[in-house]
Amino acid sequence: MNSERENNNKAIVKTLYKALACTCGDTNKKVTGVIVDDLEWWFHGPQNCHYMMKLLTGELSNNNNSFKFEPRSVDAIDDRVIVEGWEGAKAYWVHVWTFKDGVITQFREYFNTWLTVTELRPMGWLRSTTLWQSHPRDLAKRSLPGLMLAI
Repeated sequence: MNSERENNNKAIVKTLYKALACTCGDTNKKVTGVIVDDLEWWFHGPQNCHYMMKLLTGELSNNNNSFKFEPRSVDAIDDRVIVEGWEGAKAYWVHVWTFKDGVITQFREYFNTWLTVTELRPMGWLRSTTLWQSHPRDLAKRSLPGLMLAI
């Protein structure tokens, strides 16, 4: 049951990226029914890199946007879908989409940030479990700040 829900959530997110990449149509129409109106949003990275939020709100359109989100990996962990990508040597990004009842309720965007997703465990457990970790292809060439997302 859990993997069926995870696969469904991944399919929704992949469809969302394809719809947002299309330069035709209104962004709001593309996300209606997939994302709640009062989406909880969180961002980490350079302030000038709020590309996805600007795209989701319609402040930025793909017609004039030189930045394209092309997912390189899409993974699901329970009710979260983690999408990773990069554009050139300067832009590495991770998006974490959180679902509730088949609709996206939270969005986290990490830009040029190494992300580790860890399972939150009660006190007394020996160690936490890393569920997902960033895979930027050029990590050896530069240093990225790191964050941990505990779920």
